[in-house]
Amino acid sequence: MTHFVSREEAESNLLACATYLAETIESADGHSEGISTVVPQYLAKGNVDFAAELANTVDDPFTRDRLLIHVAEKCAATGDDEYAMQLIDAIEEPALQSEGRERIGMIEASKGNFDAAQRIAGNMAHPDFVYSAIASKQYSSGDAEAFRATIDSIEFPGARVSAYTGISHSMLADGTTDGIAELLDAAVLDAVEIEHDEERIRTLIEIGTMFSEAGQNGKAIETFDKALKYSEQLDNVHRDSFLAAVSVGFLRSSSQELADRTLDMVADKTQIATCLVGHARHFWSHDLKDDALESIEEAYAILKSQREIETRNSKDRYKLFGSIAAQFAHFGKGERALEIAENIGDEAESITALSQASVIFASQGSEQFTHQAINAIGEDAHRTFALIGVSDAVEKIGEKGAAVKFLDEASATAETIPQMASRSSAWLEISRRYAHFDQSSKFDEAIAKAIEAISSIKDESIQVSSLVELNNLVEEIKLEIAAEDLEFLKIILRGAPRG
Repeated sequence: MTHFVSREEAESNLLACATYLAETIESADGHSEGISTVVPQYLAKGNVDFAAELANTVDDPFTRDRLLIHVAEKCAATGDDEYAMQLIDAIEEPALQSEGRERIGMIEASKGNFDAAQRIAGNMAHPDFVYSAIASKQYSSGDAEAFRATIDSIEFPGARVSAYTGISHSMLADGTTDGIAELLDAAVLDAVEIEHDEERIRTLIEIGTMFSEAGQNGKAIETFDKALKYSEQLDNVHRDSFLAAVSVGFLRSSSQELADRTLDMVADKTQIATCLVGHARHFWSHDLKDDALESIEEAYAILKSQREIETRNSKDRYKLFGSIAAQFAHFGKGERALEIAENIGDEAESITALSQASVIFASQGSEQFTHQAINAIGEDAHRTFALIGVSDAVEKIGEKGAAVKFLDEASATAETIPQMASRSSAWLEISRRYAHFDQSSKFDEAIAKAIEAISSIKDESIQVSSLVELNNLVEEIKLEIAAEDLEFLKIILRGAPRG
């Protein structure tokens, strides 16, 4: 077996060791997973040639082509356009090659390299989204005439909408609304031309939401009304979810009457509850506390009343119970939140809900409810990560001492995590935070335990990802590792075949 990384280098460098291990994995899936883990690391360092060589060792053509697209994107972003296109040309699957060209064209457009972007578009069967990216850059550069000319050259209405909404999202993010109404008006005209029903409705809801965020409630209501009419015509499972989204949109646009009327059209109880959760959030953000609590209670009652025979997707229903529990926690109803979270019928969703609640309680300074939520999590790994999240939350409210205390609790719990992969991840996250808090002795102990756990992982692809996690931490905190402290790499490599 030939290796791109030498055994000697692998025994003295974390990333090299991870790469060497990835190269030696015999199963096709494991090898693909391992190589997919290390390739982004070399791209981040700008080593595109080596990343491409590694990508080409993957047997699975889909994974290989995906990795080559990522390498090509990095090349285009750093100005190596010729190599980027060489890599795209090497992609075997026609659909992925087309996607790769589109991505490179969009990168060129974002950099203002319009000639290069147009050359790429000229060699594509469907270049509209590249032209959309060109138009967006022209608009942001202040060239209104060129923007209009490019928009007019786009055939696919969805791509024209993409240009309008992309610009609008950027403007809203920057706090600018001058000219946004004209862009969104044009987006609506094109959105109604989209052939696919669900995409048309989804796009109109997005545009309506942006009108609302821009303070254009009248236009928002008009747009949501269009989405409503198209949603009413649907005869599939998506109808109720769109109606629920439209109802929330009407409410955010200051039309309680239209919101309630649309909610009455929703038949599926999960979607009714989803809509009411959206209403509750809106009411709370507008200081309508009683209305918010009434809506969230109604959401819970309706969801709880849903029988199994009425449930289209149990996973979505369990997730929604978690969202409702989180909202009760956010609304300061700790006991109600814990009651709901603990009684979710799916264990994984219950753990997620309790973890979310613990972080919310911690950010509110409620130590009692924080500990109740943590203690209700039975599995050590999840409890450890919940404690880490709580530590982050209390640090954000300026309680450094409490943050370290919760981190110490996480450390004690991490000792008993049975799965080595979860244990190593936990210790790495704990180490990162001890370094942040300048807790040097605790950091040294935690990083040693992380290394011990990584060395004990049996699954090779998981060991690769754990080594990459360790390497990222070392680079992030600029930790200098002595040669003797890397001796564990030789132990890890003991069972790996030599090149």
